[in-house]
Amino acid sequence: MLQVLAELIHGKEICRRALNPSLEWVVLSDSDFQTAFPFWGIVDLRRVQNSLQNLGLIVVDPIAESRTSFFAIDDHSSEAAGSNSVSVQPAPSSQPEMSQIAAEAPTPSIPSSGSASLIAPNWQPSLDWIKKCQQHNVPEEFANALIPEFVSYWRDRGQARFSWGNAFYKHVLKEWRNEQTRKGAFELATEMSAVWRPSEDAIGILEISGINSSFIEDAIPEFVLYWRERGMVNGAWNTKFIEHIRRQWAKFSASFGYDDTPKAIQANWLPSNDCFEILHLAEIDEEYAKGKIPEFVMYWKDSQQVKSSWNTVFLQFIKQDWARQLKQTESADLGYAENQSLVGSSQQRVKERFQRIADRSWAE
Repeated sequence: MLQVLAELIHGKEICRRALNPSLEWVVLSDSDFQTAFPFWGIVDLRRVQNSLQNLGLIVVDPIAESRTSFFAIDDHSSEAAGSNSVSVQPAPSSQPEMSQIAAEAPTPSIPSSGSASLIAPNWQPSLDWIKKCQQHNVPEEFANALIPEFVSYWRDRGQARFSWGNAFYKHVLKEWRNEQTRKGAFELATEMSAVWRPSEDAIGILEISGINSSFIEDAIPEFVLYWRERGMVNGAWNTKFIEHIRRQWAKFSASFGYDDTPKAIQANWLPSNDCFEILHLAEIDEEYAKGKIPEFVMYWKDSQQVKSSWNTVFLQFIKQDWARQLKQTESADLGYAENQSLVGSSQQRVKERFQRIADRSWAE
């Protein structure tokens, strides 16, 4: 427990307390202990913790009305204890399989000094730690190759630890997992096959996200064709497929209900109510616009052209026709005006109104 407590304290935020300002205090909860010691029960944790307190190796200050406490390792007490070794034996586990694993695993040697130390320039892991790595199928050559880098790293950092063997053991396992992950991704990398299908897990993830199963099935042939033509090698086709479907589904959902396929105008076509609202905002008479519908439909029906939005074309037509009518009104006012000042003001009003109607900056 003392060894693991030192690891936890190095990984937590250190604080100073008036109870003993020379010590480095951290806050640890019961859940922290259960995570660090899954093989011990609450009763065993309390027993071993009290044993360390009685030996003067740790200092504990409980926080009132909570399941957390302040913890600190009393290095001065450890040094005063001299070479007295502390042997802590956990209570027998009620689970036979855990007891069997613990009996079969070799017990790494723990320094008897009870104090943290810097790593030596010529440090080497003990044979017990190498065997412990081999139990995880880590080759001895792989572990030995990591020693120089490990020693150099911790010498540069200048940190002290209670067990450099344990730190090395964790470092080897981490690097071995990373190595296996890299090898696995490389070995699984393949070209897209003509008969490729996403896994059941991938389809399940997409369906849980609310994506229609028919939409997923329809997208598979296009996805396969796209990547087959590019001849790319990848080890995560399912991940790529999930990303592709999510993007396509988002586009489909955003455009749902909107058909932008170009089509010819129908003989009974009528503009939508939105068109008349826009014309009303432009101060164009609604009856005037409705009177132009037959002419508009006949012209485009005879031309047999296709458009994506006939509402947009109708708006442009009405605005241009209305602007021409205003321009004719302006010419009539200029020809028959008797008062030059009135003519000027009328001309200005007509010009402003014409500019307002003909303004299409909103569409740019």
